Amino acid sequence: RVAAAAGESPGDAAAEAGIALPCGIFRRGDILGVVDEDLTARTATDVGQAIGTVAIERGYGRVAVARDGRFSGPILLSGLIRGLRNSGLDVIEVGAVPTPLLWFAAAELAEGCGVMVTGSHHPPKYNGFRVMIGGELLGAGEMADLALLHEKGRFAKGEGGYEQQSVIERYATRLSSDIQLERPMKVVVDCGNGVGGAVAPRLLEKIGADLIPLYCDVDGAFPNHRPDPSSPDDLEDLRLCVRNFQAELGIAFDGDADRLALVTKNGEIVWPDRMLMLLARDILATRPGEAVVYDVRASGHLQRVVEHAGGRGIMTASGQQPVAERLRQESAPLGGDMDGHLFINDRWYPFDDAIYAAARLLEMFAADTREVDEILEELPQFRASPEIVVATEREKTESLLEQLAGADFGDALVTRTDGVRADWSDRWGVARLNADTGQMMLRFGADEATALGRVRSEFRDKLLEIDPKLPLPY
Repeated sequence: RVAAAAGESPGDAAAEAGIALPCGIFRRGDILGVVDEDLTARTATDVGQAIGTVAIERGYGRVAVARDGRFSGPILLSGLIRGLRNSGLDVIEVGAVPTPLLWFAAAELAEGCGVMVTGSHHPPKYNGFRVMIGGELLGAGEMADLALLHEKGRFAKGEGGYEQQSVIERYATRLSSDIQLERPMKVVVDCGNGVGGAVAPRLLEKIGADLIPLYCDVDGAFPNHRPDPSSPDDLEDLRLCVRNFQAELGIAFDGDADRLALVTKNGEIVWPDRMLMLLARDILATRPGEAVVYDVRASGHLQRVVEHAGGRGIMTASGQQPVAERLRQESAPLGGDMDGHLFINDRWYPFDDAIYAAARLLEMFAADTREVDEILEELPQFRASPEIVVATEREKTESLLEQLAGADFGDALVTRTDGVRADWSDRWGVARLNADTGQMMLRFGADEATALGRVRSEFRDKLLEIDPKLPLPY
């Protein structure tokens, strides 16, 4: 059986991935490069003027900007501001804050326009930009437009204004007026030396958490571990700290605090699809019939949990931007991707905000007398692999996926939302193209170990039938 996700044609994701970007720093959902090689102050100025040109063409006149805690942030932010002003945009600088606070500033102060200087979880030598115009995160098509503007220098010209504002207290007031925990919860927060450490601990304390900070000093060298909550290795210190302090929960943020993962007292890592299950049950109780948007890498159980809670599950291509776009189209109250970007458009704003997501999850847990591990036992239990990277070139990956789509998956439901996904009653697997690297990505899940081994073998056998020399790493 073959199906497309609701509202999407099977070729949408492939068309999106096929857009060729003429400059290497422009990716499908952000701008990223090595500082002093790909990115300089001059590059930042040109990028800023290109962004300003697009914003002005769409009728916007001002933009909010911020940076994370990387050492290269100040000089790149300065160059960015220069370029934005040269395009004619008025610039509101809100300083070194997490990305969610920059999106908050954009929504409150700048007509939904914002540019964040951040390298997210990448090594210290990297930095980049994330762009929102009119409340929309720029995707592949818009990044292609920016790249062409950057390459050809066809910029709008003007003399924009400049001001500085702090939004931390404004955000804190908005958050604490929305959420107050019914009881104090003992929580360890690992900010991975990212910029979240400057604000996230006190924001969560303000809603009633009994907080233990871990690696909350902002340090652009990231001396303790990578600020990557999607990596189990980078959650080990948090797991140890939760156990040693007998905390109820651990929360890990990435380098700019727009992604998160949870760790329970028993050491279980709560990945984004399980967080979405918890949030869906809570939100759909008061908003029945509405949509929950998630990406193609999530567990097959998520759809069933959403439907059981009275909602509609909508699967998108992988990543932050496709989820954001579909959430906006559907006016959905909830969405998220498997990287840990969570969108809670219920009592809050329609952008991804890991700090607010953490607060909403704490609100749910604090309202329950049971321990977090007991609450999680109510959810479907399953096993899932990490994402497996297959070292293939883009053209090869595209050919493999096209042939894999024609394979016989028996009674599985096969979807082409992003690559090839096959769902059986007890297992699922997905093979897709990494739009930035061109490599093939695989992920598998199942109700128990035997079924997990089976689906891994099924995909392996089908891929090796297509290419017996394919360098599968399992």
